[in-house]
Amino acid sequence: MSRIVYVNGDYVPEAEAKISVFDRGFLMADAVYEVTSVLGGKLIDFAGHVARLHRSLGELEMAQPVTDEALLAIHRELVARNGITDGLIYLQVTRGNPGDRDFLFPDPAATPSGIVLFPQSKPGLANAPAAKTGWRVISVPDVRWGRRDIKTTQLLYPSMGKMMAKKAGCDDAWFTEEGFVTEGTSNNAYIVKGRRIITRALSNDILHGITRAAVLRFAKEAQMEVEERSFTLAEAQAADEAFVTSASAFVMPVVEIDGAVLGSGKPGPVSVRLREIYLEESIKASV
Repeated sequence: MSRIVYVNGDYVPEAEAKISVFDRGFLMADAVYEVTSVLGGKLIDFAGHVARLHRSLGELEMAQPVTDEALLAIHRELVARNGITDGLIYLQVTRGNPGDRDFLFPDPAATPSGIVLFPQSKPGLANAPAAKTGWRVISVPDVRWGRRDIKTTQLLYPSMGKMMAKKAGCDDAWFTEEGFVTEGTSNNAYIVKGRRIITRALSNDILHGITRAAVLRFAKEAQMEVEERSFTLAEAQAADEAFVTSASAFVMPVVEIDGAVLGSGKPGPVSVRLREIYLEESIKASV
């Protein structure tokens, strides 16, 4: 059965979904996006994703095409129409179609923002087998632009990083600058040393992860020690354990970095417990 997607105000079968070749999201990656997980037919941390959407749009001086209430209704309608139990809802807002290609931003009064949403069904999303074995990651130089805090669709280099990892027989890549880890290709990175959770502080250098914020809050509530600071690749390889967080991977243990095995080579107790807490609390608060 064909998916139903949402394009600029209309629910249509995916085969009928169309955008203009002059849409700036297509021509210039002049767009931002969010991905919200669905578990048990409900949305996980929706309010957090909308808040970050506001921030991304504001940083790019881009108008939000529909209200927050309408966004929630569209998400729920896509879940219902597509029978999604576990999966993802992808949302993308572009600067719209000005009718031709130009480097200058179009007048927002004359060119409304574009909006596209579509679902991805992923049965058993919360029970990914990798959570029991952990990920193996490689490091690659971070050559992305300087505003990684804005969740834009400029994802070519993260995609290249994932392909580098795949070619190396690994699960993902961690970006590094001057010996320090910034983040994963599509996730925030953490190490654990002596049961202390260490992760890079928020700045323009990393994405302000919604799952990151929730996990750190839950960790502190569970009386776990959290330190927000940069850490080196060498420090990560010598850590007791490591993990990443994202909207689709939740809390995913990392067991190997550039061939260096962490701890016993299996998911560590801190990452395992945080995954349990995150899923339990997020499902209870889902909408």
